[in-house]
Amino acid sequence: MSKAHLTLDPAFVVGPINRNLFGSFVEHLGRCVYDGLYEPGHPSADEEGFRTDVIELVKELGVSTVRYPGGNFVSGFRWEDSVGPREQRPRRLDLAWHSTETNEIGLHEFASWLSKINSELMLAVNLGTRGTLEALDLLEYANIPGGSALSEQRIANGRTDPFGIKIWCLGNEMDGPWQLGHRSAEDYGKLASQTAKALRQLDPSIELVVCGSSSAHMPTFGSWEREVLSHTYDDVDYISCHAYYQERDGDLGSFLASAVDMDHFIETVVATADHVKAVRNSKKTINISFDEWNVWYISRYQDVDKIEGLDNWPVAPRLLEDVYSVADAVVFGNLMISLLKHADRVTSASLAQLINVIAPIMTEPGGPAWRQSTFFPFALTSQLARGNALEVKLDAPTYATEAYGEVSQLDAVATHDAETGRTAVFLVNRNQSEPTEVTIDARTLGAVRVLDAQSLSDNDPYAKNTAAEQERVGTKSIDTLTGDDGSIVVTLPPVSWTALSLG
Repeated sequence: MSKAHLTLDPAFVVGPINRNLFGSFVEHLGRCVYDGLYEPGHPSADEEGFRTDVIELVKELGVSTVRYPGGNFVSGFRWEDSVGPREQRPRRLDLAWHSTETNEIGLHEFASWLSKINSELMLAVNLGTRGTLEALDLLEYANIPGGSALSEQRIANGRTDPFGIKIWCLGNEMDGPWQLGHRSAEDYGKLASQTAKALRQLDPSIELVVCGSSSAHMPTFGSWEREVLSHTYDDVDYISCHAYYQERDGDLGSFLASAVDMDHFIETVVATADHVKAVRNSKKTINISFDEWNVWYISRYQDVDKIEGLDNWPVAPRLLEDVYSVADAVVFGNLMISLLKHADRVTSASLAQLINVIAPIMTEPGGPAWRQSTFFPFALTSQLARGNALEVKLDAPTYATEAYGEVSQLDAVATHDAETGRTAVFLVNRNQSEPTEVTIDARTLGAVRVLDAQSLSDNDPYAKNTAAEQERVGTKSIDTLTGDDGSIVVTLPPVSWTALSLG
């Protein structure tokens, strides 16, 4: 059995954990909205047509914010289509996903759904096919109390109080050639700066996210961030990061180490932002909104799911409905560890996506809703990670990977809430064949005990939850030992994600 040692001390703080770190993402894509969160004919549907079984699962997941309505979808979206009487809303062709958008669910309806799950809206504006004026109009409609044409239109549409949306995304993945309205970093940076300045003239209280690279593997990565921030540094609060991971060619070892890549991505963007800060002699610090992240088998969409044809524009087709395994969930949990390890600079994040589309929650029309394997690391981390993220000292064996070289067999982070005295430790064992015994030195916490220890693993790392077998995968309680010196010993199964709650 491999052995490792973890030292934690509440004095060594990375940074406070912003609750916006536990956000998600709903895009008008596939069955995320229609047949996902909204299905009027479903037995569980409420008076607005929202599935209450889905609402309960989302509440259990602990989602703090939801980025909406895209994603690639937003770059062709006309926000005016999604407000006003439903019978008057136009059907539009969505070029991003080659589908038909009915606009049955729009800003008002989605805000109502968010109130049911106790979450806040993070709104994206279209800077692909539209620009500053349309973004200003949307902000006036959403946030101005009344007395102007667009705010009065909102009131006439049934919403007396403003939506009060705080976080706004200035477009989506504008570095990507697939994006409608794709621009160079210079052209996008100028447009984003112009739009940001205008939006702040209308509502100075909002927070703004400028588009960073859609992947750390884009050919413009690094130079894109530098150029865009050189135009927008004084105007925005966040720069975005997007990253998706998948197992390639049966290389499970590299896949399990995906968080190594996320760590590097975050640290490179932080360094680039701080370079621009130094060049500008600025006292302001730009943080990261990691507003798209997940395990996503993109190649499957490219090979199988892609919709084509001039006369083929389906409504809510089944797209990107990845079924996640234990190994996927372990990587997923490790990505959450990476976000927490950088809590000083990553202060907002959005799991992409929430329902049916590369999602922790799946549904069937007229049928059940169930938890995917990735549901469990998110729900437990959202529940337990409070207070400050701690800088831990980890001594563990290493192994060789094709993608990332020599990496640790373990990854870990801890959080500590001084107010409640609670501490959480999150651990991943990347060893594919052996358990790992971890001794945790927690003496600096005083007399604490393990309140709970939950682990996600399986003898088959590719075990999954499906419509036919919805509870095949989940977390299980595992045993721990407490030594006379206050140390805690836990044995982590192979290919596992584990959460300990101490108090």
